[in-house]
Order: sequence, then structure tokens, then C-alpha cells
Amino acid sequence: MDLKPYFKKAELIPAIVVDDENGDVLMLAYMNEESLRRTMETGYTWFWSRSRQELWNKGATSGHTQKVVSITADCDDDALLVRVHQKGPACHTGSRSCFFKPLWQENKD
Repeated sequence: MDLKPYFKKAELIPAIVVDDENGDVLMLAYMNEESLRRTMETGYTWFWSRSRQELWNKGATSGHTQKVVSITADCDDDALLVRVHQKGPACHTGSRSCFFKPLWQENKD
């Protein structure tokens, strides 16, 4: 499969990882062409670490793997939605989701 159309705008594409069972957003990571290809070949998520400048297989060290159910591109082909079966917490902090820090909420008064 030709993956180049997804990397026309940039070398990295944001990947929003969602729990397939309940729809919870687990994390946001980035993929390059090689990590997307490895994800599709292995059925487990691979990402590009912007801080370490290397590929990483989610859960390879911790055991908190993500088995891919589906990958969908957005309408502009510049973001991915990755539905997974998550084993253990998704966040490196030990939280189920990386999105646990409240920032703002509508006041319902």
C-alpha cells in the first residue's frame, strides 16, 4: 500500500489512539511512514518518538500493548484515528489515558 499521500504535508502525522471497546481517547502520538507501515504489518502500534528521535513499539517494554483494530484517515489525510484493544494503562504515568489533567470545563450555572 502506498502511504506517501499521508506524508505530503509533513514527515509526521498525528495518531489519535482510541479504546475500541468504549471510545475513550487514550493518547496522541506521531507516526512517520515507517512506523505506520510497521503498525500495519504487525497489528500493534509503532510510533515515532520526537524526543528520542527513534521508532518505538508501544508496550514493548511495559507490556501495555495496543492491538490495532482499525486505522482511519481524516478527510485531509493529515491525521489518523487508531482504534485499539489496550492492555494495561496507555499512559507512561500509569494512567489508563494520557488525558487526565483538567484544564477547563463549561460552567453550567
